[in-house]
Amino acid sequence: MTTVTLGHPETILHAVAAAAVVRVLEAYDLEVEYVTGGQDELTAAMKAGGIDLFVSAWLPDVDARWLDRSLGMDVLGELYKPVFGWFMPEGCAPDVASIADLGRDDGAVNRNIVAPESALERVRLGVGAYGLTERGFTIEARPDEDAYQHAAKAIEAGEASILPLWQPHFLHHGGRLRPLEDPRNVLAGEQAARMLVRREARAELDSDLLDELDELMLGHKVVSALEYAVRCDGMSADEAAEAWQRGKLLPR
Repeated sequence: MTTVTLGHPETILHAVAAAAVVRVLEAYDLEVEYVTGGQDELTAAMKAGGIDLFVSAWLPDVDARWLDRSLGMDVLGELYKPVFGWFMPEGCAPDVASIADLGRDDGAVNRNIVAPESALERVRLGVGAYGLTERGFTIEARPDEDAYQHAAKAIEAGEASILPLWQPHFLHHGGRLRPLEDPRNVLAGEQAARMLVRREARAELDSDLLDELDELMLGHKVVSALEYAVRCDGMSADEAAEAWQRGKLLPR
C-alpha cells in the first residue's frame, strides 16, 4: 500500500489530530488522501471501504455508531481521553469549586449558561441533576462557534461564567480555565479518542507502522495547542502538526 485514505470528522479539532497522525504515516513514505464530512457521510464511506484509517472515534459512547462490525473497521490506539465538564476562568469565584456550590445566592456567578448546541443535552442534564433551574440558572443555546467566542470573551474579561466544554479544546490552551467538580458524576464519562483501521487495509500496512500508531498518545495539551495554533495563530492543520513535531508548538 502506497496511499492511505484517511477520514476524519469535519471539525478543526479532529483535523489537527489527523494531521499529527499523518506525520507518522509520511515517515513511512505513505501518501495521504483525505475524506471528511458529517457522521452520515463518513459512515457511508466506511461501509463502502473508502476509508483506510479514521481519526478519530470517541468511544465508548459519543461515536458508538462507528463500532458497528458491518462497517469493516477495527479499533486502534488511543490518542487522548476526551472528557466533558463545566469550567470557569481561572481566578473567578474562588469559593465555587464544584457544580454543587452554584446554588449560593451571593450572585458571584453569571446565572445564564451559554451552551454550545452540540453539548446542549449534557448541559441540561447537569442543570437538572443539581436543581439549578430552581436557583435561577438559565440555559442559552448557541451555535458552537458563537458559544466558543462567548467563552473566549469571558476568559479574557475574567468573568465568572460557567463554560461547558469538552477537553481537549483550544480554549484550554494556556491554562486559563479551571474545572468545576461534578460530585454526582452526571455530566459525562471519560471517552477515549481511538483510531479505526479498515480490516483489509490493516493486513497491507507495515506492522511497525501499526505498532507506532497503536502507541501514539497526543494528550490534551498537544491537541488543545494544535487547535489553538489553527484558530488563533493562523496556521493550517499541517503547519501546526509540523510545528509540534519540531518541538516549536509547546515549551519543552
